[in-house]
Amino acid sequence: MKATGVVRRVDDLGRIVIPKEIRRTMRIREGEPMEIFVEAGGGVIFKKYSPMGELQDAAGQLTEALWRESACVCAVCDRDTVVATGGIKGEGKPLTTAAEKAMEQRKVLGSHECGFALWEEGPQVQSMLPVIVGGDLSGCVVLLDGKKSPGEGEIRLARMAAGFLSRQMEN
Repeated sequence: MKATGVVRRVDDLGRIVIPKEIRRTMRIREGEPMEIFVEAGGGVIFKKYSPMGELQDAAGQLTEALWRESACVCAVCDRDTVVATGGIKGEGKPLTTAAEKAMEQRKVLGSHECGFALWEEGPQVQSMLPVIVGGDLSGCVVLLDGKKSPGEGEIRLARMAAGFLSRQMEN
């Protein structure tokens, strides 16, 4: 654990303000859920909560199946990082700013709207399909530049994967 040197007081409602610089560097957005952990020694740790991270095993199996059936390199991402990949290594890599902005559009993006890297020095995005849960953006399923460009069939499979992940998170 790294000390920041920042000290904040708890207000009368039990709140602590996370300084703007820390929110910016850690990519913490307003309204973003935070998970709270308590250490045996009395420490309290806040981590960004990722509902998609809860489904990491299922997302891994899903991307592996997508890759085997379509021969298209693919990934499942939460709003900040790559959760699982099929046909390439990239789990845990932070998303590029361009990928985050594209995901915020909350719509299916085709190759003509993409052409940016998913992570730094990573493959180019060919198609991005949002995962929406209860009206909130939770992540996306991405088809990436690889040996084969995605066609309509591959995009349908990715749309099905995004729908599957949405339903799993709703339950």
